[in-house]
Amino acid sequence: MTIEYPDYFARFYDMIYDQMRDKTDHTFFLDEIKSTRGSVLEIGTGTGRFFSDALKQGADIYGIDISSSMLDVLKHKIGKEEHHRISVQNMIDFKFDFKFDMIIAPFRVMMHIIEKKDQLNAINNVYRHLRPGGKFIFDVFKPDLKLLLNGLKNVKDFESEYEPGKQFRRYTSTKSDLVSQVTMVTFSFKWDEEMGTRSEDWSFPFRFFFRYELEHLVERSNFENYKILGDFHGGELSEYSKEFIVVCNKT
Repeated sequence: MTIEYPDYFARFYDMIYDQMRDKTDHTFFLDEIKSTRGSVLEIGTGTGRFFSDALKQGADIYGIDISSSMLDVLKHKIGKEEHHRISVQNMIDFKFDFKFDMIIAPFRVMMHIIEKKDQLNAINNVYRHLRPGGKFIFDVFKPDLKLLLNGLKNVKDFESEYEPGKQFRRYTSTKSDLVSQVTMVTFSFKWDEEMGTRSEDWSFPFRFFFRYELEHLVERSNFENYKILGDFHGGELSEYSKEFIVVCNKT
């Protein structure tokens, strides 16, 4: 898992997902953080969509991300005295000399881990960094079979003015391999600059999961018990669910 987000994506990340991503997952994870008496680790902190709000609310939170460009954006949101809380580390082999009461990996972080050996190592590494009674929560999307089969081809999914008179647009293409369960995602960015329009393309693999595969993965790990929710309101899994939210407990 060595996906370095390009600096231009980090630059526009907050603008895109403040509009595209609803507040449901934000409320869910912040409520979980607030209910935790002790330290919290966020894996895949990025530009701090959860982290910065949790820190403002007094949480004893730490964060890791493999993308230095994303963390550079976050550093401008928080005071220098808090910079020690974030570091460039990988979920598979991150290390701290203390343990946490809760660890979260929100917004598809696990889907960036392609190989099953690395997936299991990552989950067990989380387990080692949790105190007894600690909790690990991560989410992945429930696969849309029609979308997996047909894919997307240069679909404009975001457009906004990022500065007065300057437009930003994002186009998305996807192609899925149903055997390897990997979707190759390509984002095409176009935005206005003083000298004209700048264009950049960025591609990365995304590993999708099915329900029983997730269950087998967690049951092979060191976690003693878990549950899978179907939405960020705590609902049960159903045919209408769009999310797999996995809650693992270290007893």
